[in-house]
Amino acid sequence: MSNSGMTIRRAVPDITTADPAASSGFYQLLGFREEMNLGWVVNLVSPSNPTAQVILMTRDAAASVNPDLSVEVDDVDAAYEAVRATGAEIVHPITDEQWGVRRFFVRDPNGKVVNVVSHR
Repeated sequence: MSNSGMTIRRAVPDITTADPAASSGFYQLLGFREEMNLGWVVNLVSPSNPTAQVILMTRDAAASVNPDLSVEVDDVDAAYEAVRATGAEIVHPITDEQWGVRRFFVRDPNGKVVNVVSHR
């Protein structure tokens, strides 16, 4: 299967946690800093390599399931059409979220939920 010129900007693990503050503190010990904290989701970034990131979340505010991985692409609509054409399970429909992203969730062949996202 071809990627048809899709550009990946970053791929980030999404870690579900009951205690985002404690988890954030742990990853800050490893050198990450908080870039965004919406309470239910915290984005941690390496100051020296901004594409090295970790996302912590309690429960996704807009979807029925937490993703396992986030992949930021340059064209989320093209990615949506490409995975939909394969018959892959769309777990969360393509949506413009209030915090400034357009995204959808798809289940990969291993059962993992992937958040495919572009910033608006």
